[in-house]
Amino acid sequence: MAHIMIIDDDLDLLKLMRRALEKVGHTITVQLDSSTVNIQAINQCDLLLLDVMMPTVDGFTFLRSNRNQIDIPVLFLTAKSFEKDILEGFASGGDDYITKPFSIKELRARVEAHLRRETREKQYRLNDGTISADLIQRTFYCLEKPVNLTASEYDICLLLLKNKGQVFSKEAIYTSVYGFDGEGDSQTTITERIKKIRHKFSAYHEQPIQTVWGIGYKWLNDPSNRF
Repeated sequence: MAHIMIIDDDLDLLKLMRRALEKVGHTITVQLDSSTVNIQAINQCDLLLLDVMMPTVDGFTFLRSNRNQIDIPVLFLTAKSFEKDILEGFASGGDDYITKPFSIKELRARVEAHLRRETREKQYRLNDGTISADLIQRTFYCLEKPVNLTASEYDICLLLLKNKGQVFSKEAIYTSVYGFDGEGDSQTTITERIKKIRHKFSAYHEQPIQTVWGIGYKWLNDPSNRF
């Protein structure tokens, strides 16, 4: 069975979730505050349940700051159900969310679904054809040669690569990279960043990012179709 970490400042809910998941054979580690959690300890688990509303660092901010180092599925625990909040969760790097209050059956079902779906090896490098991303060095490579991306260009590429085939609007990409407090124009900024990213990858005869007209951008599923 799986090793699951739960980060939530509600002690009663932590106890409830722990009992519910241990009852079906999982090993559970609980934490009350995301700001004190060691990233290495997270990566030793198979799945993270992360509360959104916490007093020190909220779940969205925590994951957005650390997603490039966290190599396991993350399910948000949230009392929010508005579309904007759900989109922010996905833009922060979350794989799914569970809206409070939830039933024990729903909790177990969502956890099991993501554990079945999770096939990623524990690694700090993502590979896609001739392109790879080193999550520790925050560097993309083509044919093992580093691509000279800026920090924001790297974050855009990583978001798309980690969600290969999923289409993201310019606004969603902007929010993921710059947050809701970003002061630039999301349409212009992302258009310019994508243009520069494509120019840098074209030097290696690669074009991994596809425009989906009227919607946004996605990372191509099939490396053989690039360029």
